[in-house]
Amino acid sequence: MSDMPPSAFDPNPPRRNFYGRRHGKTLRQSQKGYLSEDLGDLRPRGITVQDNPDRRLIDPAAIFGDDRPVWLEVGFGGGEHMVHMAARYPGIGIIGCEPFINGVAMLLGKIRNAGVANVSVHPGDARDLMDVLPDGSISRAFLNYPDPWPKARHHRRRFVTPEHLLPLARVMKPGTEFRVATDIPDYMRQTLEEVPRAGFALVADTSVAWDDWFSTRYEQKALREGRVPHYATFVRKG
Repeated sequence: MSDMPPSAFDPNPPRRNFYGRRHGKTLRQSQKGYLSEDLGDLRPRGITVQDNPDRRLIDPAAIFGDDRPVWLEVGFGGGEHMVHMAARYPGIGIIGCEPFINGVAMLLGKIRNAGVANVSVHPGDARDLMDVLPDGSISRAFLNYPDPWPKARHHRRRFVTPEHLLPLARVMKPGTEFRVATDIPDYMRQTLEEVPRAGFALVADTSVAWDDWFSTRYEQKALREGRVPHYATFVRKG
């Protein structure tokens, strides 16, 4: 990782416990090129503790150069859904957060191939981004196939806990959507319990995907293995 900008990816970020993987199999040379050549321009500034130790609020308009609606994808995996949304809705800006550097490299390759320009990539914990976003600055949020943490003692590590959901509620505009997709029944159970407590109203709880949904590689794996996808839509209360 020595050929990456010093603050583009911090393998040992301070302050918070982080339980997921940050590295996977060895990156291909092309993926290393994406990280060294593209990530610096696509990464929002002032997110990490190193870049913004005082945790000053950032201006989301500065990320995309105008005051367009800003969407947030938490844990974008390989980036299929994020690039699809960026291409389908060119008038919005979408920020993706993903600590797994292999997934970041995959996304950067897809961004190059698709030629989308309305994306921003934070290669780290979504909590660090939410720390510095102003109230009501996000117009839609996505949580697609998050790490299930299946063992009961690890459920507190899931995204659908107050530690994550209360900051998400703060940064979302009233009346805007938060979408959750998972193939793990117990994850959806916890989602349906915890998300409303954080300030969201349940709109839909169904096995039918959204009209603009793009099936990810994680969903395709779930389908091959006989698991049933589930989709929930919430709206941030006013």
